[in-house]
Amino acid sequence: MRPILLQGHERSLTQIKFNAEGDLLFSCSKDSVINVWYSHNGERLGTYDGHNGAVWTVDVDPQTELMISGSADNALKLWQVSTGKCLFTWEFPTAVKRVAFNDDGTQVVCITEQRMGYQCAIRVFDINRAEPTKQSKEPLYMFNPIGSKATVCAFTNTPDVIITGHESGKIALFNVKSGDEIDNNERAHGDVITDLQISKDRTYCITSSKDKSARIHDIKNLMSIKTFTTETPLNSAALAPGKPYVLLGGGQEAMSVTTTSLRQGKFETRFWHKVLEEEVGRVKGHFGPINTIAVHPAGTAYASGGEDGFVRVHHFDESYFRAKPYGDLEIIE
Repeated sequence: MRPILLQGHERSLTQIKFNAEGDLLFSCSKDSVINVWYSHNGERLGTYDGHNGAVWTVDVDPQTELMISGSADNALKLWQVSTGKCLFTWEFPTAVKRVAFNDDGTQVVCITEQRMGYQCAIRVFDINRAEPTKQSKEPLYMFNPIGSKATVCAFTNTPDVIITGHESGKIALFNVKSGDEIDNNERAHGDVITDLQISKDRTYCITSSKDKSARIHDIKNLMSIKTFTTETPLNSAALAPGKPYVLLGGGQEAMSVTTTSLRQGKFETRFWHKVLEEEVGRVKGHFGPINTIAVHPAGTAYASGGEDGFVRVHHFDESYFRAKPYGDLEIIE
């Protein structure tokens, strides 16, 4: 599995995202730049310039027409994917830490940081797709989650309900209209939740945490179904479509591994069997913690972005597809 090395960032990666078709890969970083690449050969297609601070988060709509990004410059920006033009900017009092589109690209949810006397806030905006340059400055809904601040979020199958992951390690379901917490699992994790990725059918999700574990949860009742425990803090976790694998990435903070070898830093993408909860493989490559992982929607490749400023795209080889993770059992997707 020869990786394609994408060199387009000067600082560490914060999030990478495939579009719905999987032909494009979006990457954002602390260098305030967002890049878009062809996923099959790693060619850089273009750059989205406009933020003045670390870009923490990015998401692209299902039609690959619009992209949304959140940054430390306290701005949420809407971009036209094809031209790289910034269509609209929302300004907030604090940094935007997470953004996500809903299923049809008509709404966006974003989390802003708790800082300088401002509480952590979750806002939902309606996206005017007919005239993308004319958006409402005011959110459709806005509320402050009580207690631990939210770090990650995504829309669920249920209208007006989002799932959030928090600094205390809890996951929760919120009604965005009323701002009420519908349900929560206080003990989902023992430390900050660093990533949350939802399955294709939005019935379950995987979370990663600084408590050195990743978990799969049922979105209906927030029960933890599977747990994958490692010996290193995790920054990202992704689900592999079509195969029973989850991909985990993380590593000790760069500060604490300056004197140790690469192996001890644990800078590898780890493959775990989703059902058996066993580690089945590792892929080396990064020279620092892995901050973000994304899997191609067709399950043919995956990409990882690291503290080292590189994005590595791995296209799975034949043996990956020939392997029989369930023995002779054929699973019908």
